Amino acid sequence: MQDWTVAEAKAKLSEVIERAMAGQPQTITRHGKTAVVVVAADEWKRRAARRGTLAEFLAASPLREIGLEAPRLKGRLRDVDVG
Repeated sequence: MQDWTVAEAKAKLSEVIERAMAGQPQTITRHGKTAVVVVAADEWKRRAARRGTLAEFLAASPLREIGLEAPRLKGRLRDVDVG
């Protein structure tokens, strides 16, 4: 992974893009700290893709088997001011 300052990345934007598209993430720093990482669009889509639903995630959790019981509160629900 190559580090670039903002000024370097501006001056060599085509090179930054080409390297990212070649599978080499490019780091751009601002004031000496990492600000962004440039990656190819297909890599971003692959990493950002949703992998199932929340219900599927919870059902697959190893914590499902610990026997946790959450008792329900009996009685009237409390009033909530939403305004």
